[in-house]
Amino acid sequence: MPKRRYFRASALSGKAQGKSDMTIMRRKRKKLLFQTTKFFNFFKRNTDAVSFLGNRATLYRLGSEFFPALLEAIPLAQSSICVEFYTIADDHTGRAVADALIAAAASGVRVYLLYDYIGCFDTPTAFFKRLTKGGVSCAAFNPPPFKRGIGWFDKRDHRKIVVIDGWCVFTGGMNIADVYSGFGKKQTEWRDVGLRIEGEVGLELLRLFKDTWTAECGSPPKGCDPAVAPEIAGDAKIMVINGGPHHERSFIRSAFRVAIAGASESVTIASPYFIPGPRVIRSLLRAAGRGVQVRLLLPQKSDVPLVRLVSRTYYAQLLRNGVEIFEMDRAVLHAKVLLIDGNWTMVGSANIDPRSFHRNYELNVVVDSYDFGAQVADMLETDLADARSIMLHEHERRGWPVRFLERLFSPVAWFL
Repeated sequence: MPKRRYFRASALSGKAQGKSDMTIMRRKRKKLLFQTTKFFNFFKRNTDAVSFLGNRATLYRLGSEFFPALLEAIPLAQSSICVEFYTIADDHTGRAVADALIAAAASGVRVYLLYDYIGCFDTPTAFFKRLTKGGVSCAAFNPPPFKRGIGWFDKRDHRKIVVIDGWCVFTGGMNIADVYSGFGKKQTEWRDVGLRIEGEVGLELLRLFKDTWTAECGSPPKGCDPAVAPEIAGDAKIMVINGGPHHERSFIRSAFRVAIAGASESVTIASPYFIPGPRVIRSLLRAAGRGVQVRLLLPQKSDVPLVRLVSRTYYAQLLRNGVEIFEMDRAVLHAKVLLIDGNWTMVGSANIDPRSFHRNYELNVVVDSYDFGAQVADMLETDLADARSIMLHEHERRGWPVRFLERLFSPVAWFL
């Protein structure tokens, strides 16, 4: 009997050693995975991404940086400006952008504005009438009576895009409103991120805008041919991931999963709405299981408290398996950022939830650049340092009323 125990212990020890060796080998094999052609092709195949080389990417860590840059770029347009946003508020920021667009139209630039009907539900009609009167072509996305059928009543255009002359792009997670820019008398602190990309990637975003405009309005926008671009020296490889309910499967979700699967050292995610579902959870747990540092930055303050309540039902499983969770409490987190191995960044409009995966039109961009990745890493480290770390023993001490509400609302997570 003792002999049997001895051999079993040896077998277990050997098995554990073998597993450890396999983990080391796997990590070595994936050390530079993002730089390999094999991974690049695998990512493109699973996300339908379109890639461009030699672009220049600029990070805007705050809305107070993003909107001044946008307002400076709009008057420089030569031929066209195409704007596509989920929400445009009739406030200081919204009126500043509207004035800039009207001035551009008056100078002979073709200006198009596509806004989401539900996202701009609180914006008065007079706001868009003023733009139309000023020469801006405006259209609402998916207004009633929902010409594609009642099943499309909750399909929204959640993208945030400005394409200037076909080669200069502003995008990210920000809507056009004072709560994002910090302008105006009431400065609400919302934490969001934007970026500017200059280069051929603008051609793909211009194509997407034209397709959406044509599907909504019945005819393509005129005069949006790209202008002659200046010579741009950039080191950023950009991939564009376009997601929407017209796709047979979620390319947005696939982008998150494939990126996480390719991580060798670290995965850092900032997301305001976190209802990942079992597939993304498995990807996160597998990454943590192979020794990758996985950190999630989520909101402590939320504009949709119900989503935060459902998000917390995932905490225990993640914390038990080595995933670190932080909650930002100094501002309303609205940034949507994924950073892999401190180098490879995905930024855009998509949240980690069923709505962004399946029901919204979304746009994420991948920036593969050492310099840009270093800026994003520095930004996220600053945010994490100011955030509250969630500990498993503290999380499990939450009261029964909270647990009851979590269970009550979890079945409706799909509709949030």
